[in-house]
Amino acid sequence: MPDEPLHALGRALLHALALTWSMTWEITWALVLGFVLSAVVQAVVRRSAVVSLLGDDRPRTLAVAAGLGVASSSCSYAAVALARSLFVKGAHFTAAMAFEVASTNLVVELGVIMALLLGWQFTVAEYAGGALMIAVLALLFRLFLREDLVRRAREQARRGVAGAMEGHAAMDMSVGGEGPAARRLLSRAGFTATSHVFVMEWAAILRDLVAGLLIAGAIGAWVPEAFWQAFFFEGHPLAAKLWGPLVGPLVAIVSFVCSIGNVPLAVVLWKGGISFGGVISFVFADLLIVPILSIYRKYYGLRTTAFLLGTFYAATVVAGYVVEALFGVLGLVPGQSAAHVPEEGPSWNYTTFLNIAFLLLALVLVWRFVRTGGPAMLRAMGGGPPPAP
Repeated sequence: MPDEPLHALGRALLHALALTWSMTWEITWALVLGFVLSAVVQAVVRRSAVVSLLGDDRPRTLAVAAGLGVASSSCSYAAVALARSLFVKGAHFTAAMAFEVASTNLVVELGVIMALLLGWQFTVAEYAGGALMIAVLALLFRLFLREDLVRRAREQARRGVAGAMEGHAAMDMSVGGEGPAARRLLSRAGFTATSHVFVMEWAAILRDLVAGLLIAGAIGAWVPEAFWQAFFFEGHPLAAKLWGPLVGPLVAIVSFVCSIGNVPLAVVLWKGGISFGGVISFVFADLLIVPILSIYRKYYGLRTTAFLLGTFYAATVVAGYVVEALFGVLGLVPGQSAAHVPEEGPSWNYTTFLNIAFLLLALVLVWRFVRTGGPAMLRAMGGGPPPAP
């Protein structure tokens, strides 16, 4: 019948959208929780204090940079813009990059969502591998990064060429004044600052999150598992373990999805046969997608972009291999059947109750945001970069 192809296409679209909706429902409460925690921290930590702590590339400084990055959870575009801002204001280039990696790959909401969709082992691997990735980057920078390249990168960064989320990166919404952080946080100004950071972070991440969920739903519904099984050498364990960390970042680069948005796609790839280390390398490569490479070129120049591409790729691959080997020895690599691709949709279970509770909290914060001048800030979040000192 002539209408049969159209009916088949319609069923395929509905299947993809159903998968997207189910995954969205499964992770909603975790996203709200992660961004609330991030907003609370950012409401009491001033950006000027961050810059003053990142003046060199000593191990302790890099550990501080990573900790501050975790606390300032951001979408990949905002993290890259903020790292440039810190670098221009005087932060060491290596420390700025450590901050950037941590603020996208070591954050609470990412770990919770990985636990929900992939299993707790992936969350542990994410945090362990992220710390290792920062250490590998620091070593590579120490060995191969030349002062001349840093000088050129700083000169280019000070030109203020716009990338993405510049206005968001320039905004410091922390609560000023003296006194304990808890007192400042519980004040009216603290409530307002928390609501502003919360909504701005959601606005920054929403595009990539929606894109990631839609792409994951489409691939999960339309691409046969046999394709992924052949591509990832599922029937050849050794080849799969060697191939996964090498190809995972390449899939991420061309997927155009970053930050938390690539976790649903990671679930599809894991179910399709990519190795455990390949999943970790794929998730870590969110700072190498094509649009962000273009932003690096604007921020730091072509030579520095090539350097970042090579070193970041090498660090993601090394992290994937080490995580694969370590978790294999410890017997912590889960079976692929344990990965959760939700298809049933909402039902009266703990996920629904958590979603209701955290969505109500989100509504309170959005209400405060709207009542305290937030929409004007939202319109400015994509504006120009801050002036160079």
